[in-house]
Amino acid sequence: MKSFDEAPFLVIWELTQACDLACVHCRACAIADRNPFELSTEEGFRLLETVREFGDPLMVFTGGDPLKRPDVFPLLEKSVQLGLRTTITPSATPLLTEAAIDGFQRCGVARMAVSLDGPDAASHDGFRRVEGSFARTALALNYARRIGLPAQINTTVTRHNVGRLAEISSLVRDSGARLWSVFFLVATGRASASQDLTAEEYEEVFAFLYELSKTAPFDIKTTEAQHYRRYVARQRKAERRPADARHAPPDVIQRQAGINDGKGFVFISHTGEIYPSGFLPVSAGNVRRDSLVRVYRHSPLFRTLRNADNLHGKCGECEYRNLCGGSRSRSFALTGDYLAEDPRCVYIPKADGSGKRAERAAPPAPPAAGLEPLVQVLPESPR
Repeated sequence: MKSFDEAPFLVIWELTQACDLACVHCRACAIADRNPFELSTEEGFRLLETVREFGDPLMVFTGGDPLKRPDVFPLLEKSVQLGLRTTITPSATPLLTEAAIDGFQRCGVARMAVSLDGPDAASHDGFRRVEGSFARTALALNYARRIGLPAQINTTVTRHNVGRLAEISSLVRDSGARLWSVFFLVATGRASASQDLTAEEYEEVFAFLYELSKTAPFDIKTTEAQHYRRYVARQRKAERRPADARHAPPDVIQRQAGINDGKGFVFISHTGEIYPSGFLPVSAGNVRRDSLVRVYRHSPLFRTLRNADNLHGKCGECEYRNLCGGSRSRSFALTGDYLAEDPRCVYIPKADGSGKRAERAAPPAPPAAGLEPLVQVLPESPR
């Protein structure tokens, strides 16, 4: 399994928290207007140059809505010119025009991701709280397909749509999207725990995704449901499927194996704060005063999160702790401890000792200095 001690697989930059949607689950609590303290264009260029020092991680431009920034296209061009694999997640608002999508392609963007949280206008627009968002999403996907720009669909699973995932997956198939990225709720920003599923319902969704992945013409990955990897590993073992099976689940699982908040993943906020994840609002530094590379490689927060032996509860005893590790964001949101066991996992580690750590020292307490949760929570991105 790949070590992410030196470089992340995925870098996400929240360009702005401004967005014209008002999604009920918004991590960023997005607002209509831009924050005057956002990273400037020049600061953004320097940030991208620093990201390139990691090698060639996947670079994601997100928000809020990235299209709320007039310099989004120069920033995308810079990212591509530096040799970074660059993607963008715009919001489905009137800003997402055919001209904007043409601009993404002209800049060399590798993929555009849009959100789809219901199979029809009533369910999707009700969740995004802006009429017409569903229609704009469909138009954007159709146009991207027409011009040959690869697309990805993001869906956040909550109580409002869990019974309609099959319908949503049909739209994903019909859209020609390359990837269905299924997000599982973290109760931060506008999201509340009451919108979330139970641990048992997570397993039911995992079963649906796994069976779908055997025949779907698109890849499937999960976000903040690291234990889907455990589910897939156990199912494949039970089915004795070969490692080189042709369908997506093993490929995606292998590419994502071990990635977790702060482990193969780093998030930069609109004001330059360096987080393990956009869903884990604990800062390890700020790119305006700290080196992103040094923070990722050497900060106590990131180093602690990358060592699965530091995990508490059953996550620390689990034989899948390196493959999975549980959602550190969800643990923090629901318990206040980002090393706690994931409250939305039903799995009980093996009792034969294979998952235990009898010889290991007790895990350190979460580092305190410089790691205070953000006090200022600004309106957030719909993702």
